[in-house]
Amino acid sequence: MKGLNRFKLVILTVISFAIALGAPIYALAEETFEPLPAAGDKCPIGNDYYFKYSFDKKPQLGTVILKIELFNKDGQQESGLQIIGDSGMPSMKGHHDSGDVAFQLNKKGDYLLPVNVVMPGDWEVRLKFIKGDQVIYRGSIRFDI
Repeated sequence: MKGLNRFKLVILTVISFAIALGAPIYALAEETFEPLPAAGDKCPIGNDYYFKYSFDKKPQLGTVILKIELFNKDGQQESGLQIIGDSGMPSMKGHHDSGDVAFQLNKKGDYLLPVNVVMPGDWEVRLKFIKGDQVIYRGSIRFDI
C-alpha cells in the first residue's frame, strides 16, 4: 500500500509540473506514427495533401537517400511543409538513433534525407509533416537489412 501511494505521488507530481510548464497532458504520451505502405504508393495526409516516398537504392549498409514527393489535393507538387525525419533501430532504441533531422529540398522540389544504416537488422524512419508550427501527420517506414 505504501509503494502504491508513492507511485501515485510521483505521477501527480509529474502531471503537476507538466501543467505548470504549460504542457498539455496528452504530450506526456508517446507519439504514434502510422505505418506507411510500400515505396511508391500514395500516402494521404488528411484531405489536403498526399506524398510518395522512395529510396535512391534498395536500403543496405551505408547511406541511402530517402526521397519524398509531396502533392496537394489537385496533384500539383508542393514544397510548403516542413518534414522532419528520425531514423534508428527499433530493437536497439537509443543506440543508433539519428534524432530529428530536417529534410532538405532539392531544385526539383523533392524532400531528401540521408539515412545512415550502420548495421544489419530492423530499421525505422519516422516522419513528421509540419504546417506552420503544428504537426499534421506522423508516419513510419520500416525495413530490414
